[in-house]
Amino acid sequence: MTLDSSLDLLFDPSILSASVQDELGPDLYLRPLSSTDVSRGHFELLSVLTSAPPQSVSTYETIFQEMKASPGIYFTVVVVHRPSDQVVACGSVIVERKFVRNAGLVGHIEDIAVSQSMQGRKLGLKIINTLVDIGLVRGCYKIILDCSEKNIRGSTITSASSYV
Repeated sequence: MTLDSSLDLLFDPSILSASVQDELGPDLYLRPLSSTDVSRGHFELLSVLTSAPPQSVSTYETIFQEMKASPGIYFTVVVVHRPSDQVVACGSVIVERKFVRNAGLVGHIEDIAVSQSMQGRKLGLKIINTLVDIGLVRGCYKIILDCSEKNIRGSTITSASSYV
């Protein structure tokens, strides 16, 4: 397992709730996206949602650095399987500044993905809860779960509907 202190993370992990980490169990842990998660299967994981062809390491790094250069906007979290050091679940909240509501903020939750081998452990719901918490900490006046019809299956999305 790679130590977080050696990773280039998308945002400060201190904003993540310790209670979610406790719920994951000893074989999993939650953290912000890392610049090296391309080698931990991040793109393969996203392919459970949509077409996500693998990117080169340099392209992934460029995208990551562009996101990191906009602090307070992009918050992607991943769940890592400790024994394999592979990303097994992920999701993002993107914070948008609006002209309405006194220049308020809206959070858009997107790209919730859970590997086939980890489905049934409520990881999607735990990620959504984490992203809602991040949106609230950022001051979002509403948080929207963006999801295509074909990806609504199982209890995660329907259970999460009370948040949006």
